[in-house]
Parts: sequence; C-alpha cells; structure tokens
Amino acid sequence: MDSTKKNVAVLAVCQGLLLVNNSVLITINALAGYALASDKALATLPVTAYFVGSALTTLPLSFLMKRYGRRAGFTVGAGCAIAGSLLCALAIYLASFWLLCFGVLVLGAYFAAGQYYRFAAADSTPVNFRSTAISLVLAGGIVGSFIGPETSKLTKDAIAGQTFAGPYFSLIVFALMSMLALRWLDIPPLTEAERRAPGRPLGVIARQPAFLVAVLCATIGYGVMNLIMTATPLAMAACNHPFGDAAFVIQWHLVGMFAPSFFTGALIRRLGLMTVMLTGVALNVVSVAIAIAGVDVVNFWWALLLCGVGWNFMFVGATALLTESYAPAERAKVQGVNDALIFTVLVVSSLSSGALFSYQGWLTMNAVAVPFLALAGAGILWLAVGRRPARAAG
Repeated sequence: MDSTKKNVAVLAVCQGLLLVNNSVLITINALAGYALASDKALATLPVTAYFVGSALTTLPLSFLMKRYGRRAGFTVGAGCAIAGSLLCALAIYLASFWLLCFGVLVLGAYFAAGQYYRFAAADSTPVNFRSTAISLVLAGGIVGSFIGPETSKLTKDAIAGQTFAGPYFSLIVFALMSMLALRWLDIPPLTEAERRAPGRPLGVIARQPAFLVAVLCATIGYGVMNLIMTATPLAMAACNHPFGDAAFVIQWHLVGMFAPSFFTGALIRRLGLMTVMLTGVALNVVSVAIAIAGVDVVNFWWALLLCGVGWNFMFVGATALLTESYAPAERAKVQGVNDALIFTVLVVSSLSSGALFSYQGWLTMNAVAVPFLALAGAGILWLAVGRRPARAAG
C-alpha cells in the first residue's frame, strides 16, 4: 500500500472513532443536560459547550500542526477526549450541570482536531484525487454511525444509579484506539521554508469567490444540520417516542452524513462541484419540509436522513472548494479560520436550538433554516455563473 492510500485509510479509521465520540455525545448530551439543568431551556448548553471548546482550540491546533505535524495535533486532540470524558462522568456522579458543560468543552478540542482529518488527506494527495480523498476519509464516519448510538444504548444504564455515566466512560476507550491508529500516519511535515513563509494576507485570500462560497456553504450546511439534529432527541422525547427510537433516528442521520462519502467524490468528478453542492441544498430543503409535515418516527427518520445526505454534499463540496484558495504556506491560517467560523456557527445553532425548541416549538425551529439554505444556494449559483466565462474562454 503506497503512503497516500495508507494515510487515507488511517485517517478514515480516526474519522470513524471521532464519529463514535460525536454520535454518543449527540445522543446523550442534550438529555443529560436536561436531567441536570434547573432551567430546562439550557438543556442544549452542553452541546453548545462542545462547539465552544472546538471554536476556542481550532486555530491553536492548526498552528500546532503547522509546527509539529498532523500526528502531534491529532494526538493532543485524543488526549483532550480522555480528559473531557472523565470530567463528564464525574459531573454525572456529582449531579453538576456546569461541570458537565466544562467536561464537554474540553472534549470539544478533540472534535476541533478531528476536523483536520479531511484537510490532512487533501493536502497530502494529488489534486486529481483530492475530492475522493476527502470523501473517503469522511466515509470512515459510517462506523461511528452504528457503533456510537449502540454504545449509548448499551452503556446508558451500565452504572447503577448513574444514568449517562457509562457512555462518557466508554469514550475513553475509543480515544485510546485513535491514539493507537495514529502511529501509522505518515504525512511529511511542511518544509522549513513553508513553515516560515507568511503567505498572502488573509484579507486577500478571503476576497476570492471560491473562499467566500466554500465558507458560506460549510457554515450554513453545518449550522442547519446541527440546529435540527441537536433538538431531535428532545423533540422525540416530547412526542413520547422512546429513547431507542431517538437513538435509531440519530444513527440513520449519521449514516446519511457519511455513507454518501463512498461516492461523493465520484459524483463531483462526474457532475461538477456546483451541481453536487446545489443538490445538497435541495435535500436540506426537502428535509425541513418532511420535518414540518409531521412528528411520527418516520418523519423524524426521513428528515434526519436527508439532512445528513444534504450536509455531506455541501460539506465535501465546500472542503474541496476551499483547497483551491490557498498555497501550502497559507493552509494553517485558512483552514483554521474556516473551521473557527464553522464552530462559531455551531455554537449559535446549538444554543438557538434549545431556545427555539423550548419557546417556539419543533415546526418553527425547522422553518428558520429555510432562508439560510436559500442564501447558500444563491452563493453557489453566483460562483457557477462567475466561472462560466472562464470555462468558455478555456
């Protein structure tokens, strides 16, 4: 196996383990927060804390990787997962809502580090293989889609009298497995010249249409997905659907997010980047329509499944598009700023999710997503029209 394929395989395994972590947290964080919070409108604050932790650490981790390499940064992230999981389990024992939020905030650094798996694949592969490498790494998340929710169900009551402590303890095992897998990662570090080169000012890079649309679609795709996903366990509980059904819906949502990655890269090569990204926007709109149409389990299932597929098309496309906007010496700041903006939107969407659900309800919360999806679609069309003269001239 050549180094490119080996690195993609290792990163896909790490992505799968990261998604086990994420899917466990998706399934239990809002419910654990609801159980411990005195003000139930704050139930999704632990989810928000996860993204706050990611937002605070994504830029430092990017520059750490620039200096010491990808493996070092990914290992630091896995170490934070272990520390955060221990704090969350302790919070359950002490019935401390705010300690739970702090523990999840520390866990957020693992998510921030893991977001660079896709960039590590893209930056270490030939240009013609880049979108496929991104897709294949993200496809590793399909493992987490099945293992995470099942882990939540099996460990939820594993510790008598301490509901939800078991799932947090289980995350330590998966973080250790990630550290082990990283021993096989072999990505050459930047040269001394690349590490020292300042590159273009960020303001110059940010004025490129490719950068603007990539960031717009990544932030909106992630924000809309997170808005709906975060409130789903709460909405299903409010509709008297059992925990097992909520875990099942989240499981298939994650399948929708990552299973398409086995062919998203091929779709991009065949149909074009803009077409795939627009399809992602359209699938998200259909998802919202299904969620508004009813609150049966089948509505939640279809809505979350299509939301996941829509996210995949938008996010893989946005990541591939972003790689067109920077040189190797510029990637740390561009990737770091891109992901910091994503996490900032995730903070707002997760916090808004709890408040919108508590005060406005499930239907209104879904309808809020539509104008943002329209904006993303308009941005993609604007870039596609702008690129048409260049293709014609070529």
